[in-house]
Amino acid sequence: MKRRVVVTGMGAVTPIGVGVDTFWDGIVKEKIGFAPISYFDTTGYKCTMAAEVKDFNPEEYMDKKTARRMEKFCQYAVVAAKEAIEDAGLNLEEEDPYMVGCSVGSGVGSLQAMEREHERLLEKGPGRVAPLLVPLMITNMAAGNVSIQFGLKGKSINVVTACASGSHSIGEAFRTIQYGDADVMVAGGTEGSVTPIGIAGFTSLTALSDSNDPKRCSIPFDKDRSGFVMGEGAGIVVLEELEHAKKRGAHIYAEVLGYGCSSDAYHITSPVEDGSGAARAMLNAVSDAGLEPEDITYINAHGTSTHHNDLFETRAIKMAFSEHAKNIKINSTKSMIGHLLGAAGAVEFVTCVKQLENGFIHKTVGLNESEGEMDLNYCKESYKEDFNYAISNSLGFGGHNASLLVGKYTE
Repeated sequence: MKRRVVVTGMGAVTPIGVGVDTFWDGIVKEKIGFAPISYFDTTGYKCTMAAEVKDFNPEEYMDKKTARRMEKFCQYAVVAAKEAIEDAGLNLEEEDPYMVGCSVGSGVGSLQAMEREHERLLEKGPGRVAPLLVPLMITNMAAGNVSIQFGLKGKSINVVTACASGSHSIGEAFRTIQYGDADVMVAGGTEGSVTPIGIAGFTSLTALSDSNDPKRCSIPFDKDRSGFVMGEGAGIVVLEELEHAKKRGAHIYAEVLGYGCSSDAYHITSPVEDGSGAARAMLNAVSDAGLEPEDITYINAHGTSTHHNDLFETRAIKMAFSEHAKNIKINSTKSMIGHLLGAAGAVEFVTCVKQLENGFIHKTVGLNESEGEMDLNYCKESYKEDFNYAISNSLGFGGHNASLLVGKYTE
């Protein structure tokens, strides 16, 4: 028998607020986090908008020396993890540290460290490259730093599947607990890639929106969508084996019921055009949960605001759910916070849990009109209604597909 897994804590660092309560308040109020890039001079850049984390000072959460030894993506992860652990009421001194693990992914790691030290290499030579470049830069250091900061000695992994990293990290944490390798997992994703090379690279790929209008730059499923807006931040959850959570009297937000994965095996950036890969991931999650497709009435879409993703994800939903697709409410949190890359799926998972808890499905902000095949309910308005299950989709470059299915907790 696979063990049941529940969500007992959540943390978030996002472009519309640091902390889950602030983030959720922004979601309900349809707040958007888009503005001209402030981190560097964008003169000569075609794309000049991003969803930056505002008013973030790592020294409010950790001492100066600790903060200095972490790049931005690690700082975000540690801050979100601290909130999640405290929210869970988890007293780590009372836990077997080898049964508390960490699964935190990042799609990119620190482009800041690479840019900074490459410039130093060219200007001053190889002997002047910082000795900590590698441990500051590599993607696994988010999981490493979270484990170090909180003394988590169980399984510690870093799933890197581009924009599906956060979802895969939560899914693998779910499996870890199901099969008894841990009782508790601190899981999610983090990213901080609003840098010159990051923006230039995605622009050259024609993936980013070229709109300078904050209200029209990230408009998933809209006929005028022109690309995604780079975001940053972190989403971390505490997942716990049900009996372990009940024994210590933990508050249970929701239950993780299913996890589905697939690979398009098609193209390094484009999803497969018929949506079959993402469809299989969703159906795998539904099957894993012991549900039927007709049980699903809400999907938090990957919904990046690129032409291909939104069209092909629509096809995937139709393939997976057939005629029932017309009964499903579909929204995209990226309409407010942009695309957080490796953190996207984790923050969107937090969004799903909050929506289940509050009986609220948020609007896809900025969506005016869709076109052609895109004829599903993409939530032009918000809905106040109870629902039992949520699917969160993440689709990453390389054809990586991950679907998480979370539901209301019942005895």
